[in-house]
Amino acid sequence: MKKFFTLFVSLIVCLSGVFADYNAFGVPDSAEIRKELPNEWFEAPIEIIRTFETLFRTNNIGLEFKIAMEETEKDFTVYVSPRSEREVTIFDDKGSRVQKEIAYPSDSYGSWVLVRNKVDGSPIVIRYFFSKDANVYVQFRPNKNTTFADLVIDGAFVVRSVPIGSPISTFYKTSFLEVQSLTKNTLPWNYVTVNPGLYGGSKIMIDTIRKALPNVVYIDDAMYNEYGEPITIVDGKTRIIAKENEGKLTLSSAGFVKWVVDGLITPYSGGTYLRREPLIEPTTVFKNNGFRGTVSRKYSIMFGLDWTRNLAAAALSVSSGKTILYKDSGVDIKIEPFTSVITENGIQNTYGYIKDTGYKASNLNSILYVLATTEPNNCYLAAIQQTDTDSLPEVRFFNECAVIFPYFDKDGCFQAVVFINGKEMTLSSFIKTVRSNGDCFVHLTRVKCSQKYYPQEK
Repeated sequence: MKKFFTLFVSLIVCLSGVFADYNAFGVPDSAEIRKELPNEWFEAPIEIIRTFETLFRTNNIGLEFKIAMEETEKDFTVYVSPRSEREVTIFDDKGSRVQKEIAYPSDSYGSWVLVRNKVDGSPIVIRYFFSKDANVYVQFRPNKNTTFADLVIDGAFVVRSVPIGSPISTFYKTSFLEVQSLTKNTLPWNYVTVNPGLYGGSKIMIDTIRKALPNVVYIDDAMYNEYGEPITIVDGKTRIIAKENEGKLTLSSAGFVKWVVDGLITPYSGGTYLRREPLIEPTTVFKNNGFRGTVSRKYSIMFGLDWTRNLAAAALSVSSGKTILYKDSGVDIKIEPFTSVITENGIQNTYGYIKDTGYKASNLNSILYVLATTEPNNCYLAAIQQTDTDSLPEVRFFNECAVIFPYFDKDGCFQAVVFINGKEMTLSSFIKTVRSNGDCFVHLTRVKCSQKYYPQEK
């Protein structure tokens, strides 16, 4: 028994060494390699580091890292990056072929980066790339004899300048596991903790909608009522389907979003869909003598916002088995996880949620990333607020709607699919499109995804 116990303890010690470079995020870590590097790599003047040869070192689980230096006009970077493979397309006289290429990107999953001042060699920042998305990282900046920590998602600071009572040199050889332990109570790691297995309903809905898109035709002011009959949104009258569109789904921007949500309703409703009337109920109240109040009496400037809010509340009502009006639903997304953003003009304060308006479209990627980690398996109904530049004075109105599905794929990479007007778009294309006529805002309401999804076929 004693012999077995000794063997068991030895096995645990051995395994601890094998997995010492790994952590809760499963990030390949170079701490073991950095501890063996001469301090000159981190502290010597650039003139000396220029004479160093690029190094290749293997950690104790057999993963190879590259140690090298790159420089720009004002600073230089020492990086320790793991070996990775990527597919590249080769074109030659025989045509094209895809082959794998070995690379060591300085911002790849598991990379450690030290940026230093080119003039005096002082450290500027140390970054740990712990995510499959290169725009998500934790960094440490010197603050006299201590350090500031930042957590960054797509150029937005989740937190900035969190004080750490250790000098920057501590992080020359610190593992990511030690970083997590040191900051577990000060950095919101839940915003960047990814579990790819939590998005089953999202992926079922994306695939189902995607397959139906060839059968969708965009038509102004078009929806289907609770019985699946074509009607107009404005007055609820019966629509006549043109001969060339027979057998197709004819939908407007708002009608398309309703069609998406209707697919979640049918498992609970016995085959009927949502009624039109509750969806056009106002969700905002303006002062009669205010500008928006005056304009709203003439134009339906809040239609898209009312529509998406009421749709989300209706979906919640059906899934919960009780009637929940918008005002009691809590479907609006109002999170404000970011303090500032990195711009071409330096770090600036960011706009958070604005009541009855939403978020700046340019901030959507980082907002949806946090929503994907903290509210997995949700989709978001987007009401798009744009400016009518032809009117004097200019009027902002919610005129279009979309559905956005943020999720993480099997490799842990962030993805976001947008469906709008019967078409599929990437999130970056969507943001670029809605901002093409100037900056705009997007209001989000949450809807829980389901693997029981049966949208109307025609």
